[in-house]
Amino acid sequence: QVRLVESGGGAVQAGASLTLSCKGSGYMFGRSAIGWFRQAPGKAREFVAVISRSGSSTQYEDSVKGRFTISRESAKNTVYLQMNSLEPEDTAVYSCAARHTILTAPLSVNSNDYSDWGQGTQVTVSS
Repeated sequence: QVRLVESGGGAVQAGASLTLSCKGSGYMFGRSAIGWFRQAPGKAREFVAVISRSGSSTQYEDSVKGRFTISRESAKNTVYLQMNSLEPEDTAVYSCAARHTILTAPLSVNSNDYSDWGQGTQVTVSS
C-alpha cells in the first residue's frame, strides 16, 4: 500500500500557474505508476495525467495537453503536476493515485485501475 499526500492547490486567476505535489510513502511508490485525477462539483471524476514507474512515459487528457506537465522525482518520492495557463474549467479537487504495476505495463486512464488515493487538493480558477 502507498500513502499519498497532495499539496499545492489554491485559488488563482485565469492564466496563472500552479504546481501540485503528490508525496508518497512506502517502497511501493517507486513500483507504481502515478496518475492525477480531478473532480469538479456535480461532475464525475476524470483523468488528467499519468506517469510511468520509470518516469519515461506520460499521458494527458486532451484538454490539458500543452498546458500541464507531469513529472516525478524518485529521490523525493514525489510526483508533480505543473499547471500553466489555468482556465476556470480546471476548477476541481485534484487527487493523485497509485497503480502498482510491472515495469512494462501500459499506462492507464481508468481510475478503477488505481488502488491507493490521496485526500485531494482544491484548485479554484476564477475568470
